[in-house]
Amino acid sequence: MRLLHYSDIENAHDDPERIGRLAGLIDALGDDETVVCGTGDNLAPGVLPLVTRGGIALKFYDAVRPDLSTFGNHDFDFGTDRLAEIVDRSPQTWLTANVLDGETPFAGAAPWTIQDFGDARVGFVAVTDRSAANAHPDANGLTFADPIAATDQAIESMGGVDHVVVLSHLGRGDDRLAVACDVDVVLGGHVHSERVARVADTLLVRPGSGGETLLEIELPTRSVTRHDVDDGPLDPDLAASYRSRLNDAGLDEVVGTVADPIRRTEREAFRGESRVGNFVADAYRWAAERATGETAIGLQNSGGIRTGPALSEEVTVADLVSLVPFREPLVVLELTGEELLETVREAADTTGFGEEDWWHGHVSGLRLVYDHDDDVLVDCYVDGDPVDPRASYWLATTEFLLGTDEEFPTLSGVEPAYTLDVQYELLAAYARDVGIDPKLENRIVRNGLGDQ
Repeated sequence: MRLLHYSDIENAHDDPERIGRLAGLIDALGDDETVVCGTGDNLAPGVLPLVTRGGIALKFYDAVRPDLSTFGNHDFDFGTDRLAEIVDRSPQTWLTANVLDGETPFAGAAPWTIQDFGDARVGFVAVTDRSAANAHPDANGLTFADPIAATDQAIESMGGVDHVVVLSHLGRGDDRLAVACDVDVVLGGHVHSERVARVADTLLVRPGSGGETLLEIELPTRSVTRHDVDDGPLDPDLAASYRSRLNDAGLDEVVGTVADPIRRTEREAFRGESRVGNFVADAYRWAAERATGETAIGLQNSGGIRTGPALSEEVTVADLVSLVPFREPLVVLELTGEELLETVREAADTTGFGEEDWWHGHVSGLRLVYDHDDDVLVDCYVDGDPVDPRASYWLATTEFLLGTDEEFPTLSGVEPAYTLDVQYELLAAYARDVGIDPKLENRIVRNGLGDQ
């Protein structure tokens, strides 16, 4: 048997060609011996996901007819009721062993399932990182059980099977699960870099984000074939349907022009200072200073910048929505200098989320030097002056960071002094008023990684 694995397609919903080729490739490779699996964040985020509250994914599901899916953290972006509605309307079987509503799996999902292929019995189980509960208050009513214990319990409940496959939205937690549980394959998501690895004789795979890659895994050999979606056949009907929906979205106002394309790859999001990160952080700082009349600092978490096509030539509102596609307002916080310094330190590593050399923040109005060899913040300046631990500073960032301790724990639970417009609306206002011309300014210097 074969597994076809996609995950974190997110902004692919805003690219009719990409989503059409992903569907076409799945159709071309699929047969009676194939199980098509999605491992979360396939409803959101993105422009059309935002406009349709995740409903656009139903067009993809109806075209692809996947076999199994599980939940990612962003699948909860529009609330538990909306997610349960989409689950009910979609054709595939949904699995979760650890997202519980009371004592039963959320939204009528199954905790596990078994499929027979010839003489082989293959058990499937699914688990999700609890970041969904941290980030989305509406999901706080759910229980996110320990994924390792939930996996072990599911395997025991399945009885004797020949192979165990885990649909996972744990990110780096896949390694811990592989070491702790007797499983053959972990189909991973959450972290946006591609991966094919073996840990404790378990095959760990991730296809990355944006619908760029489809992975094919053979059982029992556990060989992996990578398929580039852009080379796949096109489902013209699905592509046309998405194109029509985008045209109807009414987000085609041009708010600025860009002469030198602004890249939006994983490198720009997660590896330190970038032009796109500076643009977003500058817009936040601009909005905060207009609101407070005081000097402010802008901070954008790296995970909030979504990868996609470069911003180039005429930039529309839709382009900026796709960059930060969340209905989260910008908030302005008053922090002590010590709290600000601790927040900056947390950009170097946030509770093990992501890859080891990721950097988790983009800044404006602030310059820092971080030494990764000694794991220490060497210098930190605001407007050319060292941060005074006893002074007060205004920080503008997304409200999302106040509800989670995963990325910047110091900001978790802080009460905002000001609550402003939704992020992408402020980006559009900044583009209209100031323009779009970010530059690299050595705001973030990272020593010890060979980056500088």
